[in-house]
Amino acid sequence: MAMTEAPPWAGTLSTWLDSAGLVGEDLAITPITGGSQNELWLLRSGDTQLVLRRPPLGASAGRVTEFAREKRVLAALADTDVPHARLAAACDDDSVIGSPFYLMHFVDGWSPASSTTWPAEYDDLSLRPQLAYELVRGAALLSKVDWQSKDLDDFGRPDGFHERQVPRWLDFLKAYSFRDLPGLDEAAAWLRTHQPKSYRPGILHGDYQFANVMFRPGVPAELAAIIDWEMTTVGDPLLDLGWVLISWGEEADDMVNARYLDQTGMPSRDDLLEHYATISGRPVDEIDYYVVLARFKLAIVLEKSVARARATGKTFHGVEVFDPLVLELMRKAASLTKTTALR
Repeated sequence: MAMTEAPPWAGTLSTWLDSAGLVGEDLAITPITGGSQNELWLLRSGDTQLVLRRPPLGASAGRVTEFAREKRVLAALADTDVPHARLAAACDDDSVIGSPFYLMHFVDGWSPASSTTWPAEYDDLSLRPQLAYELVRGAALLSKVDWQSKDLDDFGRPDGFHERQVPRWLDFLKAYSFRDLPGLDEAAAWLRTHQPKSYRPGILHGDYQFANVMFRPGVPAELAAIIDWEMTTVGDPLLDLGWVLISWGEEADDMVNARYLDQTGMPSRDDLLEHYATISGRPVDEIDYYVVLARFKLAIVLEKSVARARATGKTFHGVEVFDPLVLELMRKAASLTKTTALR
């Protein structure tokens, strides 16, 4: 068996794979960079390519629980039209590689998160709209999955989803708050009094954006897979659309930190809303609520990383961007409450 940069658990994994009939001889195991929450390893054996995903070493019990939830989501997406990496196998026995893990079929594609610019073929601005339409299509397809028939009845707490949002995230912030966040009180008060009039539960990715999808090589754009499912729950899928629109459109033109990709040539916000509504069958007339909630929630989540860096004096990848981004997100959350028709 030939190995490249073999990890210490290569031998026991090979034995497990052989017993499961997943790979043959000449297994090669190489790390994949890019994942921030979990380790990724590419397994090659002949024409077979699988991706192994495992929690990081020393992961907390909570992180391992989140990891198990990811596996359940991928299993639930089998035989649906949601683009995703198909689950091949899973193992909860720590003795194999020192942690639970699961295997996905390899997806041939590229991620917008790998660069701050679009691939060269998208220098043709007429090809860019399809990138956004495909991103929104993925969220719309996910919203249509019959989660109750997919053994996800206990996966989230859809009842009271919106009533819980503001108190939950304010309590989350209290644990590490170290500075004032202008706009926090205004956004929180508005969200409490502008909850959606109608709500139909569905699978919510929780961090849905260009950074968490892959496209197939070439043009026109075609979504290959939605990735990074660690924040997934059963809730209101329209929040995924709100996440897409965090920095979209003219109202967000002054967001210099949240726009990590060039939107030149992209469709208007209204065109994306129509596209989502057509595919999903869900109303989008209250979308500003979801954009405000997405900005509010993301600011609070990222503030935890900023607080940790301030408390420890240690910098890490991304924190220098998170600091001004948190302030921008909360400011724009409050700003949208003053201009939206939902007032």
